[in-house]
Amino acid sequence: MIVRVAFGAAVAALLAAGHSDMLAQSPAASDALLGRWDLVVQRGTQTSPSWLEVERSGTATLVGQFVGSGGSARPIARIDFKDGTFRFAIPPQWESNPADITFEGRLDGERLTGSMTMGDGQKVAWSGTRAPSLRRAGRPVWGEPVTLFNGKSLDGWQPLGRGDSQWSAAGGVLQNAKSGANLVTAGKFDDFKLHLEFRVPKGANSGVYLRGRYELQIDDATGLEPSSHHLGGVYGFIAPSENVARAAGEWQSMDVTLVGRMLTYELNGTMIIVNREIPGITGGALDSAEAQPGPLYLQGDHGPVDYRNIVITPAKK
Repeated sequence: MIVRVAFGAAVAALLAAGHSDMLAQSPAASDALLGRWDLVVQRGTQTSPSWLEVERSGTATLVGQFVGSGGSARPIARIDFKDGTFRFAIPPQWESNPADITFEGRLDGERLTGSMTMGDGQKVAWSGTRAPSLRRAGRPVWGEPVTLFNGKSLDGWQPLGRGDSQWSAAGGVLQNAKSGANLVTAGKFDDFKLHLEFRVPKGANSGVYLRGRYELQIDDATGLEPSSHHLGGVYGFIAPSENVARAAGEWQSMDVTLVGRMLTYELNGTMIIVNREIPGITGGALDSAEAQPGPLYLQGDHGPVDYRNIVITPAKK
């Protein structure tokens, strides 16, 4: 009884002091919102993927990260939660309108639904489900290597996205001449090891998307500080331990292993990411269905780039 009276007095004191928002964000009420969520945004008849992570800062305040259909992960300074409804706002990143983007959503068991209002006032609906952990029970057993590019044609690949395809194959090189469509494999993969070689002109930019969802940034990064936004990084999420980029116009190599969410990445013979977890999809992902296999996806909408010797070794099921 004494405990109940003391708790009631504390609640009354908080209310009297105008701290009802603190009660609304109490840990017990918001626990179910914590974690990572795979979102699907509906724009008319079109859908696009997004991602949300909610964490607690201190004892009560909710913060997080959001990934939209483009750009990188954006920090959320505060998420207000009350009676199952949550709200937050983020500043624009690559959007042309300077106004904040606002979100409102509702938690219903293991599902989120809500709306997003863009800086220009356009309102779109979205829904979400809890993202899978993708933790594996044991070590993978590797199958036979599969050559994805035969060096002379685009067999096994298809253009995707806005713009005409600028991709061609000749002399063992898969070349994107200028900004145009992206390129994806017809096959889809779950866990795998990947080897490929690439060459970027000065100032160029591309990317390799694992399962079509997680971008390994490729750009002319000679002399830059290690960053998740430059060569060697998982875009917006994981920075390489060091920058080992070669000069623009030189061939470079990547060897990556992806098991569940866990990534190991060797660039130009140097290990730069060792068994790190990729939190969620990156901007430009094909979808947010993280539990499903996905294709290898080469970014072609940012400019010229060359690839060769693309070999994937899938894990046996």
